[in-house]
Amino acid sequence: METFLAVASRREVREYADTPLPDDVVHRILDAGRLSGSSQNTQKWEFVIVRDREAVSKFVYAPSNILGARLVVAIAGDAAGFDVGRAAQNMMLAAWSDGVGSVPNGISDADAAAQLVGAKVSIVLTFGYPAKRRSPESRSADEWSERAKRKPFDEVVREV
Repeated sequence: METFLAVASRREVREYADTPLPDDVVHRILDAGRLSGSSQNTQKWEFVIVRDREAVSKFVYAPSNILGARLVVAIAGDAAGFDVGRAAQNMMLAAWSDGVGSVPNGISDADAAAQLVGAKVSIVLTFGYPAKRRSPESRSADEWSERAKRKPFDEVVREV
């Protein structure tokens, strides 16, 4: 999938099909996080696959996102917020290029998250094939952009 089409067509996916993710797809998702840039190349993160979805669901704001996911990844460690965001977005875009949906999940109980994962957790990402299949190629990137529920371009971009 062309990069801008992936960016323009990607939407949050909270309901997943029961279809398992192939190992090579999981590897690409995690490797996309690993390849993300970080401040001074410090890479102060770990990408932790968490198998106990029930336990994770207890420390995020939207437990249903976790319970239906086929892959749950906690971004843990001492990475700064900007670096965590870069890694998360890389992973979500890499997933989408393979037809895998995703959503970031905020942490409601940092202590419980750290206890389960073994390190400070910044965010939990959930992945899976969308329950309602989506076809990015059904529209052009420009059409996806026009349909996005976002502020108009001229409202968020300016020159000084």
